[in-house]
Amino acid sequence: MITSKMKRRIKRKLNTERPTVWVGKEGPTPQIQDEIRRQLEKKKMVKVKMLKTALKGEEAKNVASTMAQQTESTLVDVRGHTFMLYKNQKRKGEKSL
Repeated sequence: MITSKMKRRIKRKLNTERPTVWVGKEGPTPQIQDEIRRQLEKKKMVKVKMLKTALKGEEAKNVASTMAQQTESTLVDVRGHTFMLYKNQKRKGEKSL
């Protein structure tokens, strides 16, 4: 679970950074999802930018929430065609259910 205080901290940190993942006209492909997963494991936070053609008539918020579910992360913020994802890293001793 992510608190509002954590969301503010993540937004503040990623606000000045450039997007690290770009979603092209094909939309959110499995390769893009894998790249987002890799970056989330490495850095915990990812900023993703989508092209207008990647939306294909959908809203950016819907696409972003779908990506968050598929990558098992939390959607922090959606601004225009850019969204931020956060995933808490597992500790070495933790096991998934």
